[in-house]
Amino acid sequence: GVSSLCSVNAADKLLDTRAVRPFSFSFNTSDYRILLMDQDQGRLYLGSREYLVALDMHNVNKEPLIIHWPTSDKRRGECRMTGKGGQGECANFVRMIEPWNRTHLYACGTGAYQPICTFINRGWKAEDYVFRLVPGFTESGKGKCSYDPSQENIAALIDGNLYAGVHVDFMGTDAALFRTMGGRTTVRTEQYDSKWLNEPVFIQIQQIPDSSERNDDKLYFFFREKSLDTGGGASPSVLARVGRVCLNDEGGQKSLVNRWTTFLKARLVCSVIGDDGVETLFDELRDVFIQPTQDERNPVVYALFTTAGSVFKGSAVCVYSMADIRNVFNGPFSHKHGHNYQWTAYTGKIPYPRPGTCPGGTFTPGIRTSKDFSDEAVNFMRAHPLMYHPVYPIHRRPLVVRTGVEYRFTALVVDQVDAVDGRYEVLFLGTDRGTVQKVIVLPKDPSTMEELTLEEVEVFRTRAAVKTMKISSKRQQLYVSSEAGLTQVSLHRCGVYGRACSDCCLARDPYCAWDGESCSAFTLATKRRSRRQDVKHGDPLRQCRGFNAKVENRPRETVQFGVEASSTFLECQPRSPQATVKWLYQREGRRKALNRDREYLKTAHGILLKSLSQSDAGLYHCLATENNFKHTVARVSLRILDRDIVLALTSPDNDPMTSNSPPTGRGRQHDPKQQRVPPTPPFTDTLSQPEVRLIHQYCQSYWEQLRHKQQQPKRTSRRHTESQEQEPEEQQPKRISRRHTESQETQGG
Repeated sequence: GVSSLCSVNAADKLLDTRAVRPFSFSFNTSDYRILLMDQDQGRLYLGSREYLVALDMHNVNKEPLIIHWPTSDKRRGECRMTGKGGQGECANFVRMIEPWNRTHLYACGTGAYQPICTFINRGWKAEDYVFRLVPGFTESGKGKCSYDPSQENIAALIDGNLYAGVHVDFMGTDAALFRTMGGRTTVRTEQYDSKWLNEPVFIQIQQIPDSSERNDDKLYFFFREKSLDTGGGASPSVLARVGRVCLNDEGGQKSLVNRWTTFLKARLVCSVIGDDGVETLFDELRDVFIQPTQDERNPVVYALFTTAGSVFKGSAVCVYSMADIRNVFNGPFSHKHGHNYQWTAYTGKIPYPRPGTCPGGTFTPGIRTSKDFSDEAVNFMRAHPLMYHPVYPIHRRPLVVRTGVEYRFTALVVDQVDAVDGRYEVLFLGTDRGTVQKVIVLPKDPSTMEELTLEEVEVFRTRAAVKTMKISSKRQQLYVSSEAGLTQVSLHRCGVYGRACSDCCLARDPYCAWDGESCSAFTLATKRRSRRQDVKHGDPLRQCRGFNAKVENRPRETVQFGVEASSTFLECQPRSPQATVKWLYQREGRRKALNRDREYLKTAHGILLKSLSQSDAGLYHCLATENNFKHTVARVSLRILDRDIVLALTSPDNDPMTSNSPPTGRGRQHDPKQQRVPPTPPFTDTLSQPEVRLIHQYCQSYWEQLRHKQQQPKRTSRRHTESQEQEPEEQQPKRISRRHTESQETQGG
């Protein structure tokens, strides 16, 4: 029992990184999803099980507006009669919220396996605090929202027409890309044709113009699906896809009536070749973030993938250009001569207009509608929806790769940050263990990029996989949802990097710069000459010349106790996760490296000394080195206490909490003079005065820890429901070293 009390719990003392605001409410709901972010009104719209929520983007806890939208008891009963409901699925899971006009939203939910949609009045402006269902109006959500809450759907409401990737039947076997509502013809993908869609999981959908001609506008959608070629074993069982259709597609005249006549799809490849020459494929597309650029026709596509198998865990982020995607759609079509043949590039004559071309566009000005397409063109497209060439990522390699770790990425958003030395991409990557990694991408040379993990933050009170994320560059905020709630996280909190110019520079965080006094938020508008920042190289020797001596005093020496024959943990965490750490031991004025024969365990958060003896007492220095810059991060004076004395002092007979000291509860004023000091055993008379003082300090610390442990469970259980209803406005999440977490999980596994 002694060793556990003497060691430092590093997890409880991880460095704070930024302010966060967690939001959840006490109603019986789950499965929070951020479905819409309205920057103009400053509102964030969530859907969950039987609830719609409107939150203030500045502060998610400020007067949330809540709509209860349950399934009727009758429908819930009918759903259970079908055999569903074992997992709570017989409820209305809100899956879509789209802007209809300035004052109304259009929302759809699963409706206990009978999808329903309705309108929501949100008022003219956020200050109206209006958020209510339009009374008496609901309509069928078939073709707009999936029946099964476990089946994902995507949707985009464009000019009154709803485009949605959904499952359109109770059994969940008929998946389609649908267009409903508005003035256009209702169209969908071909039904039960695995060449078009083969058990797809829909991920993202967005309108992207192809040219200045509006008739060329296309809808791009991203999904993963089962491969048609799984027999041989060589090809992957799941493939990532990008598909597209023309917005003005009205379906065919004789063939493909009420079906897309411009539907095409291509494979997205994301892979990495290891040192052993083996290629690792990341085929399970998980999330897509489309980063706008100054040219609306050429946004950048960031795609998040995981490995398909359950044995080998890996994640990667690949980046694609619209030019490469369009080149593939303008290239050869895939063709198969028969069932047992391989896919080849089609080399025959391509009909006019080329399949995938929009009617009335740049290349087909004389064709008014898709109903005027030739039968030859429509039939060719029906049989050849797949392109032969895949789309490869920029530089033909992933931007971010994680392999051999015990977690997977689940969500992705990207920010563009202007720093002193250029513009940088910062990726925020949610994981299945409830953390968000902040990763910066740096140019290594003209043709390659490298990633640098700035930090990893725990964003939820209880560990849960990150489900959805939205980013507001305008407000410098990140919004993260899980099964159990939502958290608002600042994109930066520069103060965590300290007051030293060198630490701020070594952090290489493009959001932060040293202003002559501290590490603070950086904007290009700041014109102070003393701003110091070096994201590209992180070189404090060059950037901070003349400032370091003034700011960087030696760290304060802390005293720590250890007990003979037990273990103790000396904490040291550099502000920069890229720093390498070295420990030095000082006794009688001489500093030297730790003895290799000494039993210790080095982690990213410090060092664990095992089987302590009196010879381990002394001053320990933690030195961090990065980019040839060395500085002392921590100085710990370790005092070793006699085991027998400590055991005697910590026995129940000496427990001050069981003594006759007056109570200090609510009814009494606490008088410090009346606080009982643990009695001192008679054998301490033989010790010197400094030793008695040390042991007295140790005992005070010991009883304080014990009292805290005994009180904690009561306090937690009593206030559990209160904390659900009234969340604190701010909380400091834990900061995790990526390497530390991996090593812990490896040891545990």
